[in-house]
Amino acid sequence: MVRVEVRADVGYGVVLITLDRPERRNAVDHDTLLALLDAQAAHTDARVIVLTGAPPAFSAGADLHGVEQGVFASDLARVLRGFTELSAPVIGAIDGPALGAGAQLVSVCDLRVATPDSKIGVPAARLGLVVDHWTIERLAREFGWSVARAMLLGAETYSGRQLHAMGSVHRIGGLEAALEWAATISRLAPLTIAAHKLALESSAGEPELDPAVEHARHHAWASGDADEGRRAFLEKRSAAFRGE
Repeated sequence: MVRVEVRADVGYGVVLITLDRPERRNAVDHDTLLALLDAQAAHTDARVIVLTGAPPAFSAGADLHGVEQGVFASDLARVLRGFTELSAPVIGAIDGPALGAGAQLVSVCDLRVATPDSKIGVPAARLGLVVDHWTIERLAREFGWSVARAMLLGAETYSGRQLHAMGSVHRIGGLEAALEWAATISRLAPLTIAAHKLALESSAGEPELDPAVEHARHHAWASGDADEGRRAFLEKRSAAFRGE
């Protein structure tokens, strides 16, 4: 489900966390979220964390078999915030699709290394679903307003090469490139890095949650369109949305 390795062969305090459901393209289910929460709690002393997915994907998104808004959404929010609250920098090593919940995980990585043809996006509009306001703020901050608008309003995906040109992917490369960077960072002053990460996260602040936004999100999740989107995805057909 999730493999966690302390990579002493790479650098002091480097921890590799791998989403390991290749048969589901590393789709995130509730057990995955619980395993990620356990990994975060067990490695608060890490100097660098590298987050990746087993081939052929970083993560194809949330596993729509039984995923609903309630406890899954709550624990996903805990996982996302958990990575931002760790004192260690988190490097995302992205190879293949990072969609939906996968893109959310990418957005909370402090640093991103991606292969040129990796695909990152939030195609929620193809499913009739709505991501939370915190995620939308995070996507806009990490990828820029223009890219976030295309991801959220046009269901567009961007390649690692495109995002590198825009500055939101920091380096082009695979897992080994991410581990090499982690090794370099692990030799830097950890208290300095922790203070800088805290300041960067603090400077962004929490979004003011507009009740109208939350109402619109809950309305969409409870709609017939959301049911149709999930059914169409599982049946591998185009959804017929009715706006109700």
